[in-house]
Amino acid sequence: MTTAQTGRPHGRSVVRAQAPVVAAVAAGGGAGAAARYAAVVWWPTPAGSFPWTILWVNVLGCAVIGAFMVIVAEARTAHRLLRPFFGSGVLGGFTTFSTYAVDVRGLFETGRHGTALLYLAATPVVALTAVWAATAATRLALSRRQP
Repeated sequence: MTTAQTGRPHGRSVVRAQAPVVAAVAAGGGAGAAARYAAVVWWPTPAGSFPWTILWVNVLGCAVIGAFMVIVAEARTAHRLLRPFFGSGVLGGFTTFSTYAVDVRGLFETGRHGTALLYLAATPVVALTAVWAATAATRLALSRRQP
């Protein structure tokens, strides 16, 4: 169907319009993944022990996304590619809930069931708490700055 029949743009124009967004997410994702890798290299977790580095990477990433979203959604006008680049790309590449899942499985497989269950339960609770706390703190800080 053509644009006149559906009211939607043709496939090529959709791809062309979305290409900058995809490029922004990809570039940000590479930067975020590199930052996560650096954290793992700088603070390695010994095999079979509690994966503190990945826990703190996820908590930090969640806190930053909470603050970032308040700033770009409530306080500032942002370039249209900032959210895809930083929110989806950088922070999506930095946080790693797939590694979290692999770490949980690895702890179970090595017989560290208590540690695995603690990590399994603590990560989402602490990460969501970080989003909430950063959102609240950012809103409070912004409200104090305004007359």
